[in-house]
Amino acid sequence: MSQLPIISVLADLLSALGTHSQVILKAAPGAGKSTYLPQVLLQSDRDDIGLQGKIIMMEPRRLAARNIAHYLARQLGETVGQTVGFRVKGESKVSQQTRLEIVTEGVMTRMLQSDPELTGVGLVIFDEYHERSLHADTALAFCLEVQQALRDDLKILVMSATLDHEALKTLLPQAAYIESDGRGFPIDYHYAPLAANQYLVPRLTQLVPLWLAKESGSMLVFLPGVRDIRQLASNLEALGMAEQGIDVCPLYGQLEVKAQQKAIAPSVQGRRKVVLATNIAETSLTIEGIRMVMDSGLERVAKFEPKTGITRLEQSMIAQSSAEQRAGRAGRLEPGVCIRLYSQEALKQQPLVPQAEILHSDLISLQMELMFWGATQADELSWLDLPPQSNLQQAKGLLQQLGLLNSHHQLTSHGLQSQSLGVEPRFASMLLRAKELGERYYQTALATLAMLEEPDKNSLDMSHDWHRWSQGHHYKSSVLTRRCQQIGRACGVPFDMTLVDSQLIGSCAALAFPDRIAQHRSGGQGQFLLANGHGATMDERHVLANYFLSHKHPVDYDLIVAIDVMRSTHSMSSQIFRAVRVEKQQIEQIFAEQIERLEHVQWQEAIGGIRAEKQRRLGALVLDKQAITDIAPALKQAAMLDYIRRKGLSVLPWNEASINLLNRIRNGIEWMPEQDWPVMSDDILLANLEQWLAPYMVDIESVAKIKNIPLYQALSSYLGWPLNQEIDRWLPTHYRLPTGTNKAIRYQDGAEPILSVRMQEVFGESDSPLIAQGRKKLVLELLSPAQRPLQITQDLAGFWQGSYKDVQKEMKGRYPKHVWPDDPAHHVATTKTKRHFPK
Repeated sequence: MSQLPIISVLADLLSALGTHSQVILKAAPGAGKSTYLPQVLLQSDRDDIGLQGKIIMMEPRRLAARNIAHYLARQLGETVGQTVGFRVKGESKVSQQTRLEIVTEGVMTRMLQSDPELTGVGLVIFDEYHERSLHADTALAFCLEVQQALRDDLKILVMSATLDHEALKTLLPQAAYIESDGRGFPIDYHYAPLAANQYLVPRLTQLVPLWLAKESGSMLVFLPGVRDIRQLASNLEALGMAEQGIDVCPLYGQLEVKAQQKAIAPSVQGRRKVVLATNIAETSLTIEGIRMVMDSGLERVAKFEPKTGITRLEQSMIAQSSAEQRAGRAGRLEPGVCIRLYSQEALKQQPLVPQAEILHSDLISLQMELMFWGATQADELSWLDLPPQSNLQQAKGLLQQLGLLNSHHQLTSHGLQSQSLGVEPRFASMLLRAKELGERYYQTALATLAMLEEPDKNSLDMSHDWHRWSQGHHYKSSVLTRRCQQIGRACGVPFDMTLVDSQLIGSCAALAFPDRIAQHRSGGQGQFLLANGHGATMDERHVLANYFLSHKHPVDYDLIVAIDVMRSTHSMSSQIFRAVRVEKQQIEQIFAEQIERLEHVQWQEAIGGIRAEKQRRLGALVLDKQAITDIAPALKQAAMLDYIRRKGLSVLPWNEASINLLNRIRNGIEWMPEQDWPVMSDDILLANLEQWLAPYMVDIESVAKIKNIPLYQALSSYLGWPLNQEIDRWLPTHYRLPTGTNKAIRYQDGAEPILSVRMQEVFGESDSPLIAQGRKKLVLELLSPAQRPLQITQDLAGFWQGSYKDVQKEMKGRYPKHVWPDDPAHHVATTKTKRHFPK
């Protein structure tokens, strides 16, 4: 301990805590900020540092929170729950004598919401803040407001190894800044980038044994995901690692606690280990015996798409700070080795720090936290990165669908009740709705919530989870039961496993995921349409992918709830990884108020005509339908509009005049943005067909008749008065030449306007003509007497004085009957040959 780098700055740090309410500590991995500093704070004279009350230290991960608490308790000769305790989701070990609580960030948010004054808390420590988790950013924003409005005596310490301290100093301008160096054990770097056609896991299967034979000690291998970890573990075990005295230990977030502890514990004497980890091992955890790090340089990042409501999983290269963190694991206890499967040049091209989670996440929980906090807008609080408005808007829409917000974006009675439950908004809505539906629904919802929070990694169908649990064969049975009991107490009604109805699990899941109720698409194995309108696929080996094809009842009425849906980087469709079947009748009962009755029409190419139906729909899902035989004219028109919308604007009867008008309008929007132009992008025009095209579609009842639509008139009318008059003045269709000839101006979307004209017809002109209120010069395409291009220019005066001489020389020989004056800028424009001019 006496060699820990944090010791050299302890005096400054304690002094800063005594004089400042906010302190930033930057300390490299292994400096002792997570383990030694908390001990010093517990043992310091609290009056010297002005610290009153207990200390809360936040960790990004449950494994780190538990381990640090156990380590600190051992240092004090105590058990966890005495001076040092911890709180993580579903588990708490604290007591009246606890003075230091290690908590995960989500727990900290709950503490703030339940007691904004943080009664009895003197210091809040944000450990490993560089990870920039959504919960950490939220908790810091709340703590800053508490400090400003309620508790000027509350102290905040933000700690990290690789934080962007300049950005953090902007957020906390009054904070004291302390920096500590790392331990300083040298690391020997080796670079072994993958070849163009080389795959990661096979290459690691070669490299890991080579370096284990070359170097002593244990190895930590960083991989992007769980599948890679499992593949590499299988490959290494097949090579007989165990027989060579080397244990292969996976380490990732979803792994059971016992297996995680095995990965981080010291190896048995005489044995070594290879720890295969995701970026969970970058920080906080000290993995005993590691002196080699093999870094793939890759990570998988979940990026939320607000348009689809689905998260996309992207594999990308890590930031420079993450590479530094990973390499640092090799030099914590002694000189180490880091083998990087990428080049130095590739690393230098990466951003310095990773993008904050708040910028690319599903913000439904954050939006709910803001509502509980009383912040109507996110910008009322202080953030290092302001949450994206598009993600917050999507979250508000979903919260309305869940019944937690009303149409005025205010908390409903369910929304207010959900605060005390301490669960995700989707699950809170499920519990509260189920409670109203009766005892069996409620008890089943409790069981469903536990299975949603603690998924079986080998399960695709959640009903199978329940079967194993109810039979006592589920490996997490005790965890699931304990969680149900905990939530039951929060709801005020105890959990009774005997009342869980397996037939209602799908309905309860639907209450949590109404946007992901999905309907099997006829004719496609494993193809589904989600209630939010987006498509998703399921592995053909999945039992639910085949269920609907093997049963005789109509496939249109077969529904599932797609619980775990993800989109990969290289796929345009989403993949369903976990689901449960749900009865249509149950859906109709619990979502009766959301089911719409409407008339739907569509042009069916297969039959070459219009098909109209009365439908009952839940979102995009058609629950049942009935054909309409006597189709009203308005419905026929709607069918044509639907056809155009599906096929795109290209099916409309475009001609030169209508294309030119559309391009002129789009040019006008770009060149004269101050005018009140309508939006004319393709997607907006398709969305607004009813406004601008429908009035000109009288008697258009078939695809063949679409050619009769007066498209120019429709666009001109949509442009509206006075713009449809002014546009002819600002952006004329033709330009009158000095010869009296009118030449068409060629407009192009996103390009300069062009006037093609014979060179003789612009003799005497000193410059290119202007349009768009004098803001745009026409590009002159100067032609030969045979209408072939000679020169393209926007600088006519410059052309006359420059390269015209070369053109003149060539044209005199080729077209001797035409005039090629030496001073074209002062010659009369003409369409005639030499014989019409006096000699």
